[in-house]
Amino acid sequence: MDIQLKRGLLEVCVLASIKNADSYGYRMIKDMKPYVEISESTLYPILRRLEEGRLLTVRSAEHNGRLRKYYSITEAGRQRIESFLEDWKELLAIYEFIRKGGGTDE
Repeated sequence: MDIQLKRGLLEVCVLASIKNADSYGYRMIKDMKPYVEISESTLYPILRRLEEGRLLTVRSAEHNGRLRKYYSITEAGRQRIESFLEDWKELLAIYEFIRKGGGTDE
């Protein structure tokens, strides 16, 4: 798969994983595992990019005597998911065109 396409898909997957509730890295990896394999070395740079892009926010909280970073989606992050879903409709149409072999035989 094209690396840029995969990168964009993973970013939206990360946002989707925190759409309904705040979460932390290990939990996100577990939540996504049935759908997509993502490692910590891939996840954390994505989280930093999304934070820099203001698509999510980060807060630290103590858990079992250790600090844990919790990630929350922002309104801009929610809009990114909605934009992706709209773009996906166009991608599905392109996929169908390619799958069926392209144009007509006229």
